[in-house]
Amino acid sequence: MVFKRRDRRSPVQIASEFVYPRGGWTRAFHYVKHRVRRLPDSPERIARGIGAGVFAAFTPFYGLHFVVAALCARLINGNILAALSGTFFGNPLTYVPIGVVCLQTGHFLLGTDFEEGESHRLMRTFANAIYDLKDNLVALFTDRVADWHGLGIFYHEVFYPYLIGSIFPGLLAAVICHYLSLPLIRTYQQRRRARIKAKFEEIKRLAESKTAVSVTNPLGSGQKSGKESGDV
Repeated sequence: MVFKRRDRRSPVQIASEFVYPRGGWTRAFHYVKHRVRRLPDSPERIARGIGAGVFAAFTPFYGLHFVVAALCARLINGNILAALSGTFFGNPLTYVPIGVVCLQTGHFLLGTDFEEGESHRLMRTFANAIYDLKDNLVALFTDRVADWHGLGIFYHEVFYPYLIGSIFPGLLAAVICHYLSLPLIRTYQQRRRARIKAKFEEIKRLAESKTAVSVTNPLGSGQKSGKESGDV
């Protein structure tokens, strides 16, 4: 119970902080950046992990992006913690443009039509799929007949085009983030090692100076105290 929050958040607070964090998206971004830079691993593995996380953010497996990022990082020998941090690329501010790009790309590759203005139709497809899941779950325990029509439409019009269309934009964004983050992480780690080395050298210099003083005057203050007591 040590790590339990003292102030329990309501579902409304959890949802609102997911859309807009308490400290703002700028603070959240800097926090993730700080955590990634301090990971104890090579810059190459950290950069590969970031690329894996960014690629996972483009996939339609919402709620499972951490799992997808960890699997991708494992496949390319990247840092898993960096991959989990890389999924931050997908957030409420970027989900809509990512979804539109992936859907347009997927429908283009499949030779089907997608109109960006059909938001009501897209939301209706999502709603029908959710209703089908609920009704079919009830049908498992009752004599109701399962109907997969809504899920079928969702799969063919949304999920499958999204899955196909996410590959190329996801790979492109992952490669760009990999090559942008690699020199930054390498430079940060070199400067951090230099600061730590300088700090150790300073501590070593102070220790050596104290040792030299003790060798020069082995009796130290005790000799001085003895003389003073003799004078008395």
